[in-house]
Amino acid sequence: MTEQTQNDLLRDQLARHWTNQLRKRLDGLTDDEYFWEPVPGCWSVRPRGTGVAPVQAGAGAMTIDFAIPEPDPAPFTTIAWRLGHVIVGVLAMRNAAHFGRAPTDYRSFTYAETASEALAQLDAEYATWLAGVASLGEEGLARPCGPAEGAYAESSMARLVLHINREVIHHLSEVCLLRDLYLHSRRARREAS
Repeated sequence: MTEQTQNDLLRDQLARHWTNQLRKRLDGLTDDEYFWEPVPGCWSVRPRGTGVAPVQAGAGAMTIDFAIPEPDPAPFTTIAWRLGHVIVGVLAMRNAAHFGRAPTDYRSFTYAETASEALAQLDAEYATWLAGVASLGEEGLARPCGPAEGAYAESSMARLVLHINREVIHHLSEVCLLRDLYLHSRRARREAS
């Protein structure tokens, strides 16, 4: 057996979760699930001008709800919002800062109008992230992140990779839980009627 490098291990950490748990649980995501608001006042991705948050951002027909500073307690968020956060804030902005993706942020991103479009965006950003991490090799993992990471500029790229892996895993696990809640709440309503 060939010994794995640190880079191999970091990519494997995310890739195993992605392949064996997360991504296949997102297959078949419907637009109803994507936009479902389980409680009043959810933050979501929605058509421009129809938001509930003080600020909406996005370059296209859809915007994402947010506020700075974030309210306390933070609003409950839909699957659409959570996917938007992973696609933009977790992956795309890091891909832009470190791996040559066109610059983007919450205000300039073109958010998906459908669940299938969002999953295509997620797949593209994930692939860019994984290829970018691979391109770092061992030496690149040791270098500092740089100014794009603000207060963490002096932290190693390896530390950033670990952070992004955790973010993707935990946020997409939340999406999977929301899918379960959607399915079971619909089933309970059907059985009650």
